[in-house]
Amino acid sequence: MLFSETFNKYKKYFTETLVLSFPLMIGNLGQILIGATDVFIAAKHSTSTLAAISIANSIIFCILVVGLGLMSAISIVISNYRGNRKPTKKFLMTVLNYAMILAIIFCIICLMTVPLISKMGFEAELVPMIREYIFICSFSLFGMYMYQCLKEFLLAYEIVNFPNLILIIALIVNFVLAYTLVFGIGTMQGLGVIGLAIAAFIVRTLMGLILLIYCLKLIRFKHPFDKPFIKQLLKIGTPIGLAMLLEFLGFNIITILVGKEAGILAATHNIIVTITSSAYMVPLSISSAIAIKVGFYNGAKIFPEIKRYSIAGTMLSVGFMGLCALTLSVYPQQIFEVFTNNSQMLKIGIPILHIASLYLMFDGFQVCLSGILKGLKMTKTASISVIAGYWFFGLPLGFILAYHFNMSLLGFWIGLATSFLFLSAIMTTIIIRKFKSLSKKYKKTTA
Repeated sequence: MLFSETFNKYKKYFTETLVLSFPLMIGNLGQILIGATDVFIAAKHSTSTLAAISIANSIIFCILVVGLGLMSAISIVISNYRGNRKPTKKFLMTVLNYAMILAIIFCIICLMTVPLISKMGFEAELVPMIREYIFICSFSLFGMYMYQCLKEFLLAYEIVNFPNLILIIALIVNFVLAYTLVFGIGTMQGLGVIGLAIAAFIVRTLMGLILLIYCLKLIRFKHPFDKPFIKQLLKIGTPIGLAMLLEFLGFNIITILVGKEAGILAATHNIIVTITSSAYMVPLSISSAIAIKVGFYNGAKIFPEIKRYSIAGTMLSVGFMGLCALTLSVYPQQIFEVFTNNSQMLKIGIPILHIASLYLMFDGFQVCLSGILKGLKMTKTASISVIAGYWFFGLPLGFILAYHFNMSLLGFWIGLATSFLFLSAIMTTIIIRKFKSLSKKYKKTTA
């Protein structure tokens, strides 16, 4: 009876959140599947190839993710402006210029890491492959950032179908191109790691250019660089970029640390991250939908709608991750063997998948709480929560378990799982207090 009443009360909000988030799910899953395709192809090529791209991507993504975080403010700021009935289309040219400046900065930073690889203590056979992959992929940031900034701009208007179509096509093209370049075809010899990097560069560049052509009709060349708007993006986006950096660094520093022990540990970690990230894309999409809806009604100062969309989205996310946790705990070996049947990797990976299945629901919970905070423009608060959860609690615990208790990669994953529980508790407390404040502040406004 209670469930029926709750469902009827929130039916509209479940429906609207799903309608907005479903295309985002397709897009986010498309992005993770492109990465999963690279993992799949690399694993089929050799364990060394998989280890090399695992380490290389760990380094690259710790850098480029800051730019992605800075650009994620675009949809938040634009949706708040729309809720407040402010003009927004004039900012598209500013958004493009902003993204290209970020691409130049982070491309240079990526290139600066190349000479350092040989000094970081990786296995000698992996060093040349890591360096080649990073060098080529550094230039793919221009296409990636162009696509991402335009996608964020369109997301604020809830236009998601065409960006998703591009991703679906890119997924197919990337698989065919990467497989062909890695293994070769006919008289053309396979390029291995270099083939994966070239495929990533080509696909990301095409994605950006195609979405740019789609958006040309919206560009207002009279407003090339709006400084007040840029300040808003930096104000909202900097904490998000920092939070994303710390979150990605939390996972990727593990790849780097265990990769110095043995390449097979880095390869195993990458497969597990790919599996759990595939599930994570659904709550991440719901979180983005929550941020847009909460941002719109925060701009309109309608608290009841803020609360209802927050509750509905969080319930959907936790429910989905509960199903994923059950599936992962029942079929860990079958899921892992999609990527490889290497007996040593299976022995390392399956116990970790059981741990990963335990934290999935908390992961789905915390990412939706983060979406609520972003919609309320409380991005600094979200960043501080991530720092506390990952860096003051989860990673230190993982480090102790890994090296003091000799649990290696398994110890790190126990630490990560615990950090999500801690992070969820922090954010829940913050949001309950904020909702009480907003209820009083917007009490004269009716839904």
